[in-house]
Amino acid sequence: MQQQLDSWIRALVRWFGYVPNRDLSGWILLIISVIAGVAITFFLVQITRLLLRKHYEPALSLLRTYLRIAFYFWLPSLFFLIGTNIQSERFIRRHPIADKSAEVLFLLSSTWLALRLLKVGELLLVRSYDISSDANLSGRKFVTQVQFFRRLLSTLILLISFSLVLLSFQGSRKVGVSVLTSAGIVSVLVGFAAQKSLGNLLAGIQIAFSQQIRLDDAVVVENEWGRIEEINLTNVVVRLWDRRRLILPITYFVETPFQNWTRSDATITGAILLYLDYNAPIDAIRTKAKALAEADPLWNQQVFVVQVTDTMPTSIAVRILVSANDAPSAFDLRCHLREAIIAFLRDEYPESLPQTRIIVQGTHQEPAGQPPVLQSPISQNLNS
Repeated sequence: MQQQLDSWIRALVRWFGYVPNRDLSGWILLIISVIAGVAITFFLVQITRLLLRKHYEPALSLLRTYLRIAFYFWLPSLFFLIGTNIQSERFIRRHPIADKSAEVLFLLSSTWLALRLLKVGELLLVRSYDISSDANLSGRKFVTQVQFFRRLLSTLILLISFSLVLLSFQGSRKVGVSVLTSAGIVSVLVGFAAQKSLGNLLAGIQIAFSQQIRLDDAVVVENEWGRIEEINLTNVVVRLWDRRRLILPITYFVETPFQNWTRSDATITGAILLYLDYNAPIDAIRTKAKALAEADPLWNQQVFVVQVTDTMPTSIAVRILVSANDAPSAFDLRCHLREAIIAFLRDEYPESLPQTRIIVQGTHQEPAGQPPVLQSPISQNLNS
């Protein structure tokens, strides 16, 4: 049996070159370590699945969903690293590739697992916050900060992991040390090559603390209305009203003026402008508009005003102000009231719609006390 096992081991390691018989025990130990890691990982995954079937736990479900694949690589790499550390010095000297492979694989799998753990931690922290509501300002502030710091920590973990991988190789040790400890070189690189990147990073930190924008904020940028969909380390994704995405550098929100409609309160006042004839019944319009607003569930009963805001040679400007809980509701409310008021004036007071007055003077005299004839351009053309 031992001879057959030795022949299998020789076949497995033949790709690595000639292996003397006295080194077979070392390779057997490494292979057993990897197999044990895979078996323990499979056993833990099955236990987790059984626990979720009996009693569903959200945190355990998130761990299983996001960590399962990374864990399948991390635990065997850990056992492989342990197996190389308990090998004899003679085996390590003869086969340094085993030691280096164990270190690199463990570093890469640990980095992967750490990134997935950060994602699970973010989901566990923000799962109780509903950021779809404009009124939930504190929740959107917390979610924005958590997401930003998760991305920042992920970047630091990747940088440290890359440096440690370089340090594990003798030829790249100087590069790894420079990445971690050479402040002078880093300063030069920041000053000349990474100035914009560092500016974006500092702008992101400033936004995370000062909260100029938060996730799902309603903003107007570049003359476009939209909502903040993503806040990354270097850019911000704005979901426009027509489902387009506008991607802006994060420094834009520090250096350029923009409108934030949900900075401290999501409520907003909308205006409806109507251009009507001088005969328009303002009191009747005010009464009708108030009844329409009260019947519409989008009105939050905070602001309602009907005023004549301007006069022109042929018409007057009537402005109706109404308020709603958020910008989309205010837009829909304005559309509803505008359609209803126009229909009301068309049916009840057609003379209040805009008209053009033309005085046609004929050869005959108007009777005393009778006002001049008022005709539209169409009537004038027919008479001529």
